[in-house]
Amino acid sequence: MAGWISIHRKIQNHWVWDEKPFDKRSAWIDLILSANYKENKFLLGNELIEVERGSFITSEVKLSERWGWSRTKVRNFLGLLEKDNMIQKKSSNKRTALTIVNYNDYQIQETSKEHQENIKKTSKEHQKNTNNKDNKDNKNNKDTTTMDQNLENDELVAQVDADSTKQENHIKSIEQYYLHEVRKQTMCSSKDMIDIVAIVKKYQDVDFILDVLQSATKDNIKRNGKCKINSFSYFIPILEDRWEEKNKEVELGEPTRANSKKSLKYNLDEFLWTGES
Repeated sequence: MAGWISIHRKIQNHWVWDEKPFDKRSAWIDLILSANYKENKFLLGNELIEVERGSFITSEVKLSERWGWSRTKVRNFLGLLEKDNMIQKKSSNKRTALTIVNYNDYQIQETSKEHQENIKKTSKEHQKNTNNKDNKDNKNNKDTTTMDQNLENDELVAQVDADSTKQENHIKSIEQYYLHEVRKQTMCSSKDMIDIVAIVKKYQDVDFILDVLQSATKDNIKRNGKCKINSFSYFIPILEDRWEEKNKEVELGEPTRANSKKSLKYNLDEFLWTGES
C-alpha cells in the first residue's frame, strides 16, 4: 500500500495517546510529530539553541516518561533507529538532539508565503459560505464553522502579519522556552499558543517577556520545590504588573540595578501570596 496520510499534532494531547507503555510504532510516530516543522531558535538556560526543520531537543529522561519506558529501552530504541538511518542523534550532558532523516517524506513543506495565502484564502471562503444564506448548498457547509477551532499552532503563529518574520521568531522563542523550561513538553496546547501570540503582539519586547518568564518560573520553583505552572495564563497578570512597573520607572527615571531587583521581587512575592490566599 502506497501513499501517506496527515496526522494532526493534537493527537499527542488526546486520551488515546496517553496509554503506556508505547509500542515501537507509537514511539516512532511520536518522534515525527515532535520534530520542528521549520528552522527555529530557542533559549535553553543562557544558551541560544538553533534547531533545524525535522529536528528537536529532548532527553532520554523525557522520552522515558512520555513512552513509559526505562531509559535503557529508550537508548536501545534510539540506537536501533540510528543504525537503520531513520534518525540522527547528537547527545551531550544537557540534552539530546534528534533529527528525523528524510523528514520531508513525512511532512509536506509549505513556504511561508504559500501558508499565509492559503490561510487568507480559506478565511475568505469561510466568510463567503457563512454569509451566503440563500445558497441552496449552504447546508453542506455547516462544518466549516469549526475551521477556526482546528487551526494548528503554526497557523496561530501565521495570524501575525505576513511580513512580520521577526515577530514570528519572537513567538517561537517564547513558545520553546515555555515548552522546554516550564512545561517540559514538546507541544503547546492551543490555549497556551493563543496566549503566547497575544502577549507578543501586546508587548512587542521579547527580552522583557523572557526575563519575566524566567524570574517567575524560578520563583515558582523556589516556593514549591518544583515548577507547578500548568498554563501560560499564569504569567499574564505577572507580565501586566511588570509592564506597569517598567513604564513607571521610565517616567520617574532609571532606577539602580539593586533597587530595581528589590522592587520586582517584592511585587512578585506579593502577587503570588495573594493568589494563594
